Amino acid sequence: SMSVLALQEYEFERQFNEDEAIRWMQENWKKSFLFAALYAAFILGGRHVMKQREKFELRKPLVLWSLTLAVFSIFGAIRTGSYMTYILMTKGLKQSVCDQSFYNGPVSKFWAYAFVLSKAPELGDTLFIVLRKQKLIFLHWYHHITVLLYSWYSYKDMVAGGGWFMTMNYLVHAVMYSYYALRAAGFKLSRKFAMFITLTQITQMIMGCVVNYLVYSWMQQ
Repeated sequence: SMSVLALQEYEFERQFNEDEAIRWMQENWKKSFLFAALYAAFILGGRHVMKQREKFELRKPLVLWSLTLAVFSIFGAIRTGSYMTYILMTKGLKQSVCDQSFYNGPVSKFWAYAFVLSKAPELGDTLFIVLRKQKLIFLHWYHHITVLLYSWYSYKDMVAGGGWFMTMNYLVHAVMYSYYALRAAGFKLSRKFAMFITLTQITQMIMGCVVNYLVYSWMQQ
């Protein structure tokens, strides 16, 4: 049956102690501001230094970097997706939005924590842009900073709607990092791919607004 299929737990998922993780985040979430500040300083400093230098090629490290994040995101998307599907089918939409079980439920509890932690190393994306002297758009680093701050902050309070946000983000990143990995490896990919990724990011933002609206209106009841 669907329920058995969706919630087959792996040992590492079962062993994961979410209480410790949440406690750690409650004590340490403010460190995300430090990471964000160091990140911003690095971008400004790095771009300044690179002005006088030849760009770095870094093709192989970039392939490896993107591939690692792609594999992580694909697994994350499959696991959180199966959990969200299970909640949707057994408890319905309202429960899937308002329920906090995503943070401490079977399967998803590990991936929720892995998600918020991954936002710190993901800042490394920008390292490649700076060192390879590629165009750095405001949206890129603004997105990295805000997602880091918001996800660390919301995890410690187990904010409603988190399951939707994390699952969508895993999905988008699974596609995005796979695309980056292929491109870095020298595959010529059609512009349609890039368009599709931009579209998924916009869809994610719209869905995010919808989920936030639902959380707000249902919490009022």
